[in-house]
Amino acid sequence: MSNIVIATRESRLALWQAEHVKALLQERGHAVTLLGMTTRGDQILDRSLSKVGGKGLFVKELESALEDGRADIAVHSLKDVPMDLPDGFALACVLEREDPRDALVSPRYASLDELPQGAVVGTSSLRRVVLLRALRPDLRIEPLRGNLDTRLRKLDEGQYDAIVLAAAGLKRLGLESRIRIAFDADTMLPAAGQGALGIEVRADRRDLIDLLAPLAHRADTLATAAERAVSRAMGGSCSMPLAAHARWQPDGALRIDAAWGDTESASLLRAQCQGEATDADAANRLGQQAAEALRQAGAR
Repeated sequence: MSNIVIATRESRLALWQAEHVKALLQERGHAVTLLGMTTRGDQILDRSLSKVGGKGLFVKELESALEDGRADIAVHSLKDVPMDLPDGFALACVLEREDPRDALVSPRYASLDELPQGAVVGTSSLRRVVLLRALRPDLRIEPLRGNLDTRLRKLDEGQYDAIVLAAAGLKRLGLESRIRIAFDADTMLPAAGQGALGIEVRADRRDLIDLLAPLAHRADTLATAAERAVSRAMGGSCSMPLAAHARWQPDGALRIDAAWGDTESASLLRAQCQGEATDADAANRLGQQAAEALRQAGAR
């Protein structure tokens, strides 16, 4: 190709992600430019995503750029990508994953246990709300929207005692020193796809799908496919408090842990399954089994 155009959001983290993919492609001899865009998800900051259309608001404008030919590929945080893409689009590639865990960020407190009773913790994620309430029902959990820098600024201004963010974003921007503690993944089960980057293309761009294939990380592609299958089977969106995290075991099996919460009753249901995931179909089946185990436990 003469030049590959990457559609990206214009937040500092999104630009880092796009620049990362740009560098990987340039190493392989491709010319690459970025097309920065502002999405509806970036513009609507006074309401939770679950009330205004979900995380798909972060990708629709980028998909429009792919559709009309202004861009060739779009780079996304995989956890922001809807489980079912619109007709005509494909997830071409999942890159090697960064740390998938959640992180506690606080200027004063070194751990969740150190937070005083009634402390204010910020998060925009219903998944994190339910998991935090299961750990510390005494905390005041308040909404927190905006890009990563905006969220840190609100914390530093004293609006919150602590906030919970994805460790991956902090590490990618060189802000690892802000992490007080990275939660154990069993304690704060991550969202499906958390820490991974996905590259979206038009489904008819076989040339791009082939070109991007060397960037894919097979183990993380299969693990995130299993996680996304859990969410898809549960009708997952950001209006559902759902977690899914897959880990490869020493014997080569893939273990999936899933959790479903109820924001009204603060109940939390968990399920786990394990099996072979030698290809995408097997990974999807494993994710569906985990979702069925959640439903049998009482998730709806």
